Amino acid sequence: MREVGEVAVGARRAGVVGGVRRGNVVIRRAEERDAGRLTRLVRRSRAYEGRYSSMVEGYRVGPDYILAHRVFVAVEELPGEEGGGERVVGFYSLMVAPAELDLMFVSDQAQGYGIGRRLVEHMLGEARSAGIGKVRVVSHPPAEGFYRSVGARLAGTVPADPPAVRWDRPELEFVVVD
Repeated sequence: MREVGEVAVGARRAGVVGGVRRGNVVIRRAEERDAGRLTRLVRRSRAYEGRYSSMVEGYRVGPDYILAHRVFVAVEELPGEEGGGERVVGFYSLMVAPAELDLMFVSDQAQGYGIGRRLVEHMLGEARSAGIGKVRVVSHPPAEGFYRSVGARLAGTVPADPPAVRWDRPELEFVVVD
């Protein structure tokens, strides 16, 4: 692992995303130019198919959102001619006041490789730097197990808010330690 920001993906498949050996995965601050790629990642997520589709229907991560919030993106550096390129494999958004993990997505192809865990670790580091003691998460119901596996504690339930959200959602929190 190199400097802060670089991510060593899951030990069992280090350097491999989608079953193919690729470049390094790095977490960096999102830029306005990332807006379209982040929007596509949200809208294409299989976690929001079927009964959950209304949550992301028409959803947009715009350049204005990226500028206004602490949005970080995990990108896979792709080798190639003329400096190669990068592929977005995940991102998160940390709201500072009040402290909340507003968005967190890992692409379907990159799940199971430790990227979500690394994004949470990065988010907790950002929260710590901002002097935040706890970070609230209103979880997508199928993601609750993931958040608990990386240290979040159940704090309650957020009731449904139709028409967009027709189901109760678990409310969790991360305690940020020094």
